[in-house]
Amino acid sequence: MREVRTLYVDTGEDGVRLDRWFKRRWPHLNHIQLQKLTRSGQIRVDGARAKPETRLAAGAQIRVPPLPEAPPPRDKNALDPREIAYARSLVLYEDDEVLALNKPSGLAVQGGTKTSKHIDRLLSAWGEGLERPRLVHRLDRDTSGVLVLGKTPGAAAKLAGAFARRKAQKTYWALVWGFPKPGEGVLELPLVKKGVGDREMVMPAERDDPNAEAAETEFVTVSRAGARAAWMALRPHTGRTHQLRAHMLAMGHPILGDPKYATDASDELSQGLKLQLHARRLVIPHPTRGQLVLEAPLSPEMREGFARFGFEQHEADAEPFHRRR
Repeated sequence: MREVRTLYVDTGEDGVRLDRWFKRRWPHLNHIQLQKLTRSGQIRVDGARAKPETRLAAGAQIRVPPLPEAPPPRDKNALDPREIAYARSLVLYEDDEVLALNKPSGLAVQGGTKTSKHIDRLLSAWGEGLERPRLVHRLDRDTSGVLVLGKTPGAAAKLAGAFARRKAQKTYWALVWGFPKPGEGVLELPLVKKGVGDREMVMPAERDDPNAEAAETEFVTVSRAGARAAWMALRPHTGRTHQLRAHMLAMGHPILGDPKYATDASDELSQGLKLQLHARRLVIPHPTRGQLVLEAPLSPEMREGFARFGFEQHEADAEPFHRRR
């Protein structure tokens, strides 16, 4: 509002405070702004100066000076400064074409009916439209670690293509129940989604199941905590939903802290632990130059598991699958 106006107090507003009278009409005005306008005499009641707490009488004449404009309405989905800072704190690597994040355990990659906090929403921290990074693969909500994105449509297409053509080498670290035998190998076991009770699970498929999807996981045992637990490096050669979790359960060595793909024995050993699955390393062709080697530090959840069973990060080779070649 850029001009001086004269307004009158309505009958139903008899006795209301001056500051509340203003707030009803211009809710964007704050207490400091109203104090300044009354103290400088720009707001007047029946021609006289007044204080914010002045009680108004019905029919009183109010001088209303030019007021600050209301800010544009804030999109309820817009990120606040704290959320932007949090999103930026997750960055492992960034250039003009690629963004790599260290996804925390418990944060979904994409939203859903009951999921309002997720990585896809946080990408607004980099802008909208063409400036918004694009997802090219997924991690389960409770899996932590490397998540790579394309910052341009072309880069996203090339990164997604690398995953589709199996040019991306993914290394996961997992803590599992028991003493795996053999300690290394490749599990080829088709999987299928099935309803179990009130939830959907991925399970080994029958040979003749038309809905079965081929699934292949390479595995190496890095270290063992006696017969109780083992630290394993897992490399999925296919990208099925919950593949690693379902395959390890099928092998008889479920991932610790997994509430869905578990046995009574793994549940008992997991007490107090969250899912012990971490996307540790990703080697993938850069969209325009060379190779990207991305590593995510252990999440707090995985550090807790390592501490419980006495594992040390230095026990693992950077590339544990080389010894199988």
